Amino acid sequence: MSIFKKISLAIIMMAGVFSLAGCLDKQSPEEKMFEALEKVVSIEKGFEDQQDPLVELEKKEKEIYEQIISLGMKEYDQIVKLADEALAIADKREEHIEKEKESIDESEKEFGNVDAIIDEIDDADLKKQATGLQSTMKERYAIHEKLYKNYKQGLQYDKELYGMLKDKELSFEKLEEQINKVNEVYETVLNDNKEFNDKTDQYNKEKMDFYKSAGIEVSSEKE
Repeated sequence: MSIFKKISLAIIMMAGVFSLAGCLDKQSPEEKMFEALEKVVSIEKGFEDQQDPLVELEKKEKEIYEQIISLGMKEYDQIVKLADEALAIADKREEHIEKEKESIDESEKEFGNVDAIIDEIDDADLKKQATGLQSTMKERYAIHEKLYKNYKQGLQYDKELYGMLKDKELSFEKLEEQINKVNEVYETVLNDNKEFNDKTDQYNKEKMDFYKSAGIEVSSEKE
């Protein structure tokens, strides 16, 4: 085969590659939206991975706290030992909540990409659905920010409490005041958590409704 024929064949092959690339690149806005939203799901795997360890640590810390308050000052050494164990667990909880926050922050950053995609959607009803789920997700991020701040405050109050329990001169009034602070902030955390879970459920429903309206089939595992 001559050099001319080889070059011609190469050009034809390259042209075919470019043509194929052009076809592959022509995704509909709805398909782009699907990919963006599912990437967010993948990113939040880091968030999900923190949930079980956090629950286990909270449970263990509660058990230690109950042991501490059941002891009298004659068992001061044991109280100090248990308080130190509780402090160590609180530190581990803080590590997990920070990892959770990192995952949500990364998710929020990635979710910002849907703004431009929504602008590309021509169908008015689909655009309205997409804008609705976008708004819901932004509300969800805002709720998590509030949850995170209150949880961190609760951790701070917990650590202060365990430090106080090691003080032989601790008065009942100061202890009671600190316990009330702890209880109040975690009551807020519980409410924040419920609000966050409810908003997550709402977003997931709106997302699946959008997929259905857009004619995007998803497996039951994603539902």
